[in-house]
Amino acid sequence: MTEAAAQPTAVVERDGVRYTLLGTAHVSRASVDAVRAAIAEGGHDTIAVELDPHRLQSLTDPDALARLDLVKVLREGKTALFAANLGLAAYQRRLAEQLGIEPGAELKAAAEEAQARGLDLALIDRDVGITFRRASQRLGWWGRAKLVGGLVAALFADEKVEEDEIEKLKQGDLLEASFGEFAGENPELYEAVIAERDRYMAANLRELSTGRAREVLAVVGAGHLQGLARHLREDDVAPAVLRADLEEVAPKSSFPWFTTLLAVFVLGGFAWGFWHGGIDVATELMLYWVLLTGVLGAIGCAVAGGHPLSIIAAFVASPVTPLHPALASGTISALVEAWIRKPTYGDFLSLRDDVATLKGWWRNRVARVLLNFFLTSLGTAIGVWLGATKLLGALLG
Repeated sequence: MTEAAAQPTAVVERDGVRYTLLGTAHVSRASVDAVRAAIAEGGHDTIAVELDPHRLQSLTDPDALARLDLVKVLREGKTALFAANLGLAAYQRRLAEQLGIEPGAELKAAAEEAQARGLDLALIDRDVGITFRRASQRLGWWGRAKLVGGLVAALFADEKVEEDEIEKLKQGDLLEASFGEFAGENPELYEAVIAERDRYMAANLRELSTGRAREVLAVVGAGHLQGLARHLREDDVAPAVLRADLEEVAPKSSFPWFTTLLAVFVLGGFAWGFWHGGIDVATELMLYWVLLTGVLGAIGCAVAGGHPLSIIAAFVASPVTPLHPALASGTISALVEAWIRKPTYGDFLSLRDDVATLKGWWRNRVARVLLNFFLTSLGTAIGVWLGATKLLGALLG
């Protein structure tokens, strides 16, 4: 039995194309050898892999992270997504150190072999950012908090990956395993992370029939093999239509209800205090609000190791930004931090290593900007709740 034959496979013929689906384990040297052997056997004109352009770049170009524009990430509101990607990278790093092989090495090998042999390379997976956003939208606010908390926690974890997680990776999917038990307990998350991607990859494979592809070898995680084969056989919706549907992310509500209601409540509380107690009561309520939100936001920034000017920015921004839908205290303080202590090329190169240790988060300037964003935002949020409680007490008292 050849190495390739030892791996789970499925063959689907449709629209004049023969698709050989090779199921792999994302943490197995045997899978790497099987991929190389399958391609070396010849007979394939196209190699399809369970990757999107960004994930391929992260596997084949370690310096790509060093070219990231951190200020642009902050301004575009993609800080949480960037942190989630770091969480996934940290999880992969722990696996690599523990098992002696980089997760996804077989996908990287497939891409390299295709390019070396002059074969067409098709990246069939959905962009991981879209997957994260669609998964987040399927969950309630508490589910989203748990999801983000779990991904952020992965940034700080340094313990060994449990055996059951490793077994999942041998039979399942890297994104699913990175969420731990949370994915298995949440059908909505499973739908976005696994089932939708089966349909998406099948649509991309079907679209290859419009080109010159006639013998396609698709290298995918073993957990996708059966679902991908079924959709490849049965789906009749046009690939472009299906892909557009699976890439759609519902826009956020155009009207910022929460921020508006909070602003009405806070400003109305100040007005009530002035109406019933004069300038002294109104000033006292305003002072409570400013001190609670400003001081706690500044403390969060300080705990993150923020520059004194970043701490001042956090103090000034925290009382105001909760009342404005387009501003966030964490973003403002993090932008100031990134401007004053601009991350170096070396900071980006060492980022993945530094976030593997607690001290590295405060030593690395990129990581410290992220800490600044999250801890300032957390401090402001606590201040908002305490300040709102004070105002509510005054209104009811």
